Amino acid sequence: MKPTETIPLFDAFLANRGLKLEAIATGGAALALLRIINRETRDCDLIEPELSAEVLAAAAAFAEALRESGEILRDDWLNNGPASLGELLPEGWRGRLQPIYQGRALRLWTLGRPELLLSKLFALCDRGLDLGDCLALCPSPEELVQAETWIADQDLHPDWPAHVRATLQDLAGRLGHGL
Repeated sequence: MKPTETIPLFDAFLANRGLKLEAIATGGAALALLRIINRETRDCDLIEPELSAEVLAAAAAFAEALRESGEILRDDWLNNGPASLGELLPEGWRGRLQPIYQGRALRLWTLGRPELLLSKLFALCDRGLDLGDCLALCPSPEELVQAETWIADQDLHPDWPAHVRATLQDLAGRLGHGL
Protein backbone atom coordinates (compact mmCIF):
# COMPACT_ATOMS: atom_id res chain seq x y z
CA MET A 1 0.00 0.00 0.00
CA LYS A 2 1.08 3.58 -0.58
CA PRO A 3 0.05 5.30 2.65
CA THR A 4 -0.24 8.70 0.96
CA GLU A 5 -2.97 7.20 -1.24
CA THR A 6 -4.50 4.58 1.06
CA ILE A 7 -4.96 6.71 4.20
CA PRO A 8 -7.14 9.39 2.50
CA LEU A 9 -9.27 6.64 0.95
CA PHE A 10 -9.67 4.97 4.33
CA ASP A 11 -10.56 8.33 5.88
CA ALA A 12 -13.44 8.67 3.41
CA PHE A 13 -14.44 5.04 4.04
CA LEU A 14 -14.62 5.69 7.80
CA ALA A 15 -16.51 8.96 7.33
CA ASN A 16 -19.12 7.24 5.12
CA ARG A 17 -19.72 4.76 7.94
CA GLY A 18 -19.93 7.40 10.66
CA LEU A 19 -16.74 6.15 12.35
CA LYS A 20 -13.84 8.22 13.68
CA LEU A 21 -10.30 7.32 14.67
CA GLU A 22 -7.51 9.35 16.24
CA ALA A 23 -4.33 7.32 16.66
CA ILE A 24 -0.55 7.32 16.96
CA ALA A 25 1.09 5.67 13.94
CA THR A 26 4.67 4.54 13.53
CA GLY A 27 6.73 2.53 11.08
CA GLY A 28 6.86 2.83 7.33
CA ALA A 29 3.37 4.29 6.99
CA ALA A 30 4.28 7.16 9.30
CA LEU A 31 7.53 7.79 7.44
CA ALA A 32 5.65 7.82 4.14
CA LEU A 33 3.05 10.27 5.45
CA LEU A 34 5.92 12.48 6.65
CA ARG A 35 7.35 12.19 3.11
CA ILE A 36 10.63 10.79 4.46
CA ILE A 37 10.25 7.68 2.33
CA ASN A 38 8.35 7.03 -0.86
CA ARG A 39 7.66 3.33 -0.91
CA GLU A 40 4.82 0.94 -0.37
CA THR A 41 4.29 -0.58 3.05
CA ARG A 42 2.46 -3.72 4.12
CA ASP A 43 0.49 -2.09 6.89
CA CYS A 44 -0.19 0.89 9.12
CA ASP A 45 1.15 0.24 12.62
CA LEU A 46 -0.61 2.02 15.48
CA ILE A 47 0.80 2.33 18.97
CA GLU A 48 -2.47 3.51 20.47
CA PRO A 49 -5.36 3.50 21.06
CA GLU A 50 -6.30 -0.15 21.00
CA LEU A 51 -8.43 -0.50 17.89
CA SER A 52 -12.13 -1.09 18.47
CA ALA A 53 -13.94 -4.02 16.90
CA GLU A 54 -15.85 -1.53 14.72
CA VAL A 55 -12.70 0.08 13.33
CA LEU A 56 -11.05 -3.31 12.79
CA ALA A 57 -14.11 -4.52 10.89
CA ALA A 58 -14.11 -1.32 8.82
CA ALA A 59 -10.41 -1.77 8.02
CA ALA A 60 -11.03 -5.35 6.88
CA ALA A 61 -14.04 -4.28 4.78
CA PHE A 62 -11.93 -1.50 3.26
CA ALA A 63 -9.19 -4.02 2.39
CA GLU A 64 -11.80 -6.29 0.77
CA ALA A 65 -13.19 -3.40 -1.28
CA LEU A 66 -9.70 -2.52 -2.50
CA ARG A 67 -8.98 -6.14 -3.40
CA GLU A 68 -12.13 -6.17 -5.54
CA SER A 69 -10.66 -3.26 -7.50
CA GLY A 70 -7.33 -5.06 -7.96
CA GLU A 71 -5.37 -3.52 -5.07
CA ILE A 72 -3.65 -5.84 -2.62
CA LEU A 73 -4.26 -5.03 1.04
CA ARG A 74 -4.40 -7.55 3.88
CA ASP A 75 -7.37 -7.53 6.24
CA ASP A 76 -5.02 -6.73 9.15
CA TRP A 77 -3.32 -3.83 7.38
CA LEU A 78 -4.39 -1.50 10.22
CA ASN A 79 -3.07 -2.97 13.46
CA ASN A 80 -1.75 -2.45 16.97
CA GLY A 81 1.37 -4.56 16.37
CA PRO A 82 3.77 -2.09 17.99
CA ALA A 83 1.50 -1.23 20.96
CA SER A 84 4.15 -2.36 23.47
CA LEU A 85 6.52 0.29 22.09
CA GLY A 86 4.58 2.91 24.06
CA GLU A 87 5.78 1.28 27.29
CA LEU A 88 9.43 1.24 26.20
CA LEU A 89 9.92 4.74 24.78
CA PRO A 90 11.73 7.36 26.85
CA GLU A 91 9.71 9.47 29.25
CA GLY A 92 7.97 12.44 27.67
CA TRP A 93 7.52 10.91 24.22
CA ARG A 94 3.85 11.89 24.05
CA GLY A 95 4.87 15.53 24.35
CA ARG A 96 6.85 15.24 21.10
CA LEU A 97 4.06 13.78 18.93
CA GLN A 98 3.58 15.41 15.56
CA PRO A 99 0.50 15.40 13.32
CA ILE A 100 0.84 13.53 10.03
CA TYR A 101 -2.72 13.29 8.70
CA GLN A 102 -5.98 15.11 9.33
CA GLY A 103 -9.07 14.04 7.46
CA ARG A 104 -12.80 14.06 8.07
CA ALA A 105 -12.86 10.91 10.19
CA LEU A 106 -9.21 10.05 10.66
CA ARG A 107 -6.50 11.93 12.50
CA LEU A 108 -3.02 10.44 12.77
CA TRP A 109 -0.07 11.51 14.87
CA THR A 110 3.39 10.03 14.93
CA LEU A 111 6.39 9.99 17.18
CA GLY A 112 8.80 12.88 17.34
CA ARG A 113 12.10 12.46 15.52
CA PRO A 114 14.00 11.09 18.54
CA GLU A 115 11.49 8.30 19.05
CA LEU A 116 11.06 7.59 15.34
CA LEU A 117 14.81 7.11 15.17
CA LEU A 118 14.82 4.85 18.22
CA SER A 119 12.02 2.70 16.85
CA LYS A 120 13.58 2.33 13.40
CA LEU A 121 17.13 1.82 14.69
CA PHE A 122 15.87 -0.80 17.14
CA ALA A 123 14.02 -2.55 14.30
CA LEU A 124 17.21 -2.48 12.21
CA CYS A 125 19.17 -4.12 15.02
CA ASP A 126 16.40 -6.58 15.85
CA ARG A 127 15.17 -7.60 12.38
CA GLY A 128 17.74 -6.21 9.98
CA LEU A 129 14.95 -5.12 7.63
CA ASP A 130 14.82 -1.37 8.11
CA LEU A 131 18.12 -0.20 6.62
CA GLY A 132 16.48 1.88 3.87
CA ASP A 133 14.27 3.67 6.38
CA CYS A 134 17.24 4.33 8.68
CA LEU A 135 19.26 5.72 5.77
CA ALA A 136 16.30 7.93 4.80
CA LEU A 137 16.10 9.26 8.37
CA CYS A 138 19.83 10.09 8.08
CA PRO A 139 20.69 10.13 11.79
CA SER A 140 23.64 12.26 12.83
CA PRO A 141 26.61 10.72 14.66
CA GLU A 142 25.28 12.27 17.88
CA GLU A 143 21.83 10.74 17.35
CA LEU A 144 23.38 7.30 16.78
CA VAL A 145 25.45 7.55 19.96
CA GLN A 146 22.38 8.64 21.96
CA ALA A 147 20.29 5.80 20.53
CA GLU A 148 22.87 3.09 21.21
CA THR A 149 22.37 2.97 24.99
CA TRP A 150 18.57 2.82 24.76
CA ILE A 151 18.63 0.11 22.08
CA ALA A 152 21.22 -1.93 23.97
CA ASP A 153 18.94 -1.89 27.03
CA GLN A 154 16.03 -3.45 25.10
CA ASP A 155 17.39 -7.01 25.06
CA LEU A 156 19.09 -8.98 27.85
CA HIS A 157 21.05 -11.33 25.59
CA PRO A 158 24.74 -10.92 26.48
CA ASP A 159 25.74 -10.46 22.82
CA TRP A 160 23.05 -7.85 22.10
CA PRO A 161 25.06 -4.70 23.02
CA ALA A 162 27.94 -5.73 20.73
CA HIS A 163 25.44 -6.49 17.94
CA VAL A 164 23.81 -3.08 18.42
CA ARG A 165 27.18 -1.32 18.29
CA ALA A 166 28.23 -3.19 15.13
CA THR A 167 24.90 -2.51 13.42
CA LEU A 168 25.02 1.20 14.25
CA GLN A 169 28.68 1.41 13.18
CA ASP A 170 27.75 -0.14 9.84
CA LEU A 171 24.91 2.37 9.43
CA ALA A 172 27.23 5.23 10.38
CA GLY A 173 29.70 4.09 7.74
CA ARG A 174 26.98 3.97 5.10
CA LEU A 175 26.00 7.51 6.09
CA GLY A 176 29.58 8.71 5.81
CA HIS A 177 30.30 9.13 9.49
CA GLY A 178 31.76 6.76 12.07
CA LEU A 179 31.05 6.08 15.69
